Amino acid sequence: MTSVKEQEAIKKLMVFLQEWDSAHKVARSRILNNFIKSNDGKTEPELELEFSQGASLFLARLTAWLRMTYTYSTCLNKLLKSIGVFLSAASGRRYLIEFLEIGGVVILLEILGLNHLKEEDKRESVKLLQLIANAGRKYKELICESYGVRSLAEFLATSNSAEAQEDVQVLLDSLGRGNPKYQNQVYKGLVAVLPCASPRAQQLALQTLLVLQ
Repeated sequence: MTSVKEQEAIKKLMVFLQEWDSAHKVARSRILNNFIKSNDGKTEPELELEFSQGASLFLARLTAWLRMTYTYSTCLNKLLKSIGVFLSAASGRRYLIEFLEIGGVVILLEILGLNHLKEEDKRESVKLLQLIANAGRKYKELICESYGVRSLAEFLATSNSAEAQEDVQVLLDSLGRGNPKYQNQVYKGLVAVLPCASPRAQQLALQTLLVLQ
């Protein structure tokens, strides 16, 4: 039998999830703010403790809302940062797998190609892709299999944000290392950036090419 304390914790979780489910955009934005502020940097055991062993129930709601709204930017930055809390959690590999199972990589890459979205939202998307790539070779391969190199190279060439371009460079450099199956694809993607109109993108692509060579 569950203890009184455990029952209270579960009840608190259910109230929280019901609040999310019934909330509109403004209220959800506030919930996301509080979540990021309270949980950024937590480990998987700490998140599970916070959510009475039901953190995945909230992650599932975040990813479902992302799938429905990413094309028109409803709280997109806060939503991506909240998902990042889960993906960056130490010992939180299962959160990563849950995110990937709903097509997370494809969504993040599609965000980069949507011209009407803000650069800061796209940068947040690149950061999540970096967290995925950091998880190991098979995850780098998944990004590349999803036409990730092309999407990243195009974003590098067209972005107006120096910070976002630098984040993309770091990610492409990461995809080019310890990823022999797609190393040549990364190389070709960087070469394709060189004729673009952005001197900064040209410089970053050339630097990465020289390092990878």
